[in-house]
Amino acid sequence: MKLLAVTVSIGAAMLVMTTATSYAAGGDAIFKKSCASCHYTDGPAKEKTIADQLAKKGPELWYAGSKFQKAWLGAWLQDPKPIRALKYNSLTDKNKGDHPKSSAADAAALTDYLMGLTSPEVKAGVIKAAATPQAKQIFNKKMPCGGCHATEKGGGLSGPSLVGAAKRLNPDWIYAYLANIKHFKPVRDMPDFGSVLNPKDLEAVAAYVATFE
Repeated sequence: MKLLAVTVSIGAAMLVMTTATSYAAGGDAIFKKSCASCHYTDGPAKEKTIADQLAKKGPELWYAGSKFQKAWLGAWLQDPKPIRALKYNSLTDKNKGDHPKSSAADAAALTDYLMGLTSPEVKAGVIKAAATPQAKQIFNKKMPCGGCHATEKGGGLSGPSLVGAAKRLNPDWIYAYLANIKHFKPVRDMPDFGSVLNPKDLEAVAAYVATFE
């Protein structure tokens, strides 16, 4: 009986691994067919000039697994809501909110594939969500992030919204992005805060953004 139980357990584990691998492999094919015309997944960043950046139709996803939270990504792919108020690479045109929806099966496959795309720049366990007076002051006054990014209290439209960041973004990625934005986006509109703020301040801001509902 013990041998049978072990065999069943091993078989179940192999089935789970095989299913996950199938999803990832299937997600790769689905991505190439449906998503690759707007997003690229081969990194590190390919942009070298402003023209390279402006040629992009959608955000790069070569570090998607480091950036997003898996549960959010799987749900968003099935029912995508605009994260940017304005069209990608535009300061005038409204985002039409016409990103294609994926079926539950395709979303699961795409999610597994995208979550496998990570950057070694993002170290796990660095940031835990927390709101401190110091972080609020830096976010609102010293940086100030609200000029470009929307929060529940308002804010700008030129950057992606930070509403829902607590469920959407990996806190460790927020910190890595702030600390070394050149790794993720060599050509960018966002300031290089890693060169003007000390690591503790960056950690505090990343932890604060990770609380945004």
